Amino acid sequence: MKGDVSMNSFFGSKALTAKPSSIIRSDYNSFSSMCHEMDEPILITRNGESDLVVMSHKTYNQIIDRMMLAIELMEADRDLATMPSIPAKEVFSGLREMIDEQVQS
Repeated sequence: MKGDVSMNSFFGSKALTAKPSSIIRSDYNSFSSMCHEMDEPILITRNGESDLVVMSHKTYNQIIDRMMLAIELMEADRDLATMPSIPAKEVFSGLREMIDEQVQS
């Protein structure tokens, strides 16, 4: 559907990397480094089931920025679709008149 934003827009087409929750408890520093190096969300599993999604603060901000841009672009697209259009001849004619007025001043 036009205007929809898929998760692939933000993360590419690959699935999230999954890690067991025990990695956080057993070696937080390595896990934190991995989050920063991968620069994408990591799925944390608990008893083999999806539980949490963890990411670095930088990655979080990038995702938010992309989402805000996607929203702005969808709003602009919607606005363009609903705005009345002006024929190019009218636009250029108006610009020529404005330029002529500036030159004569």
